[in-house]
Amino acid sequence: MTKSRGQAGADGREPEEAAGAGAADTTAPADPVPGPPAFAPDSLVLNRKLPLWYQVSQSLRASILGRPQGSPARLPTEEQLAAHYGVSVLTMRQALKELETEGLISRHRRRGTFIEPRARRVSPVRLLGSVDAIVAQQSGEATTVLDHGTVPVPGDLAEFFPQRTEVACFRRLRRDGGSDEPTNWAENAVLPEIAARIDVADLERWPMTKVLRDVVGVRISRITDTVEARLADPVTAELLQVPLLSPILHYTGVTYDEEGQVVDVARIRYRGDRFAFSVTVEAH
Repeated sequence: MTKSRGQAGADGREPEEAAGAGAADTTAPADPVPGPPAFAPDSLVLNRKLPLWYQVSQSLRASILGRPQGSPARLPTEEQLAAHYGVSVLTMRQALKELETEGLISRHRRRGTFIEPRARRVSPVRLLGSVDAIVAQQSGEATTVLDHGTVPVPGDLAEFFPQRTEVACFRRLRRDGGSDEPTNWAENAVLPEIAARIDVADLERWPMTKVLRDVVGVRISRITDTVEARLADPVTAELLQVPLLSPILHYTGVTYDEEGQVVDVARIRYRGDRFAFSVTVEAH
């Protein structure tokens, strides 16, 4: 994983941010040649306790991977993106470098920055403490909603829904957009009153976390994640097209609202040959 090139300050800002969010960039890149309209990324509320370049790269990554078909492939200029996210050009440049290293974008002097048609096949499960990182990890793959409906609270989830007898369950299968190969499948247990406000079509475009936060309007306070190695059960083996009892990564994400109530428990099974788990700990 690419790490920050400089140690962030105590407030989580990059060195140039601490000196002033509006610090001028002394290197003036050549203006890109005028072209078609640029891709418009989603907005982002910055958390000053986390590295800004990382938050921006993850937010932009989620926007790129979750973009509708037919969206422009050309990104705005560094200056325009920096203004959009409210960071310095140097921070924006570091965020773009992260996405370039990952293979999501390519940069061409005087022509601009462009979204690559396909991302790299191996996708790391990357966690650094922001909701946008979770959204980015779950974005960008062709998603099919297998089924949804109200079910009794599963026994292994009873601790998360102590006052409930039923939850809404959504099951989704994700595929590699280029090869149509299954990569992971997910089950979400959601409070019924919140599930009633979810448009199933949105779940075929965006991850559940993004739908809950940005569409339904749930004020998410935190997400607790657990990743462990397991063996593929018969359902997982069939859906992911892997041998029975082959290794998989089993992810559990518990989403809490501002009142501390659990609103969603996600259980995602990732193919073990396609994903790796890594965590970056920033020293402040």
